[in-house]
Amino acid sequence: MNILAIETATPYCALGIATNERQLTRVLDDARHHTEVLAGGIEAMLEECALPIRDLERVVVDIGPGLYTGLRVGIASAIGLAEGLGCPLVSVSSLELLAHGARSAGVRGTLVCCVDGRRGEVFVQRFALDEDVTALAKPDVVKPRDVVIEWATNGAPVTFSGDGVTRYFRDFNAVPNGEVFEQNVPPVAEALRIAHTREPSAHVVPLYLREADAVANFDTRTRQ
Repeated sequence: MNILAIETATPYCALGIATNERQLTRVLDDARHHTEVLAGGIEAMLEECALPIRDLERVVVDIGPGLYTGLRVGIASAIGLAEGLGCPLVSVSSLELLAHGARSAGVRGTLVCCVDGRRGEVFVQRFALDEDVTALAKPDVVKPRDVVIEWATNGAPVTFSGDGVTRYFRDFNAVPNGEVFEQNVPPVAEALRIAHTREPSAHVVPLYLREADAVANFDTRTRQ
């Protein structure tokens, strides 16, 4: 199956293409230039794989949580491609991709995935990694210190992963019963793998978990 994966939930813009013959993944940018690099990156990778765009059979996109603008760019591009080509569209979350990436790397037990949400917050979700990846809670937005205090207090062994952990590394690394598995980009290789078996999404919408920065800033100014 010919699959295109689009990842724009973090400052990184990443793509993946899988065909029957090969798999190619690439980080195009790490500075929030999703709008500038995405379309050209798709075209270049299709050419590198010698895959005409009309031969794509499935598109998979990260719906977040993550950066507001990046998600809009990635999801709009994925919807446009899927509708234009008449192929199925599959959605995955940034947090579950981090969980699957950690499991593929050999991490087992309790994993807490954190995507940097800016504003001093992280998007967080807890998973159990064993024979499979099982979500133990719904995605949430919290202060990183709250996550650190919770796990340092309960004493249970835990692994932390995601660019939210990288940003607040000193805090997460200080948890005595915790370990850090470094992973800044939700892995598109896992999105390609999941897309083979996951049912297509009838309606793909971003998983924001909170309002956009522009709205929050406007509300703050209004109250002052």
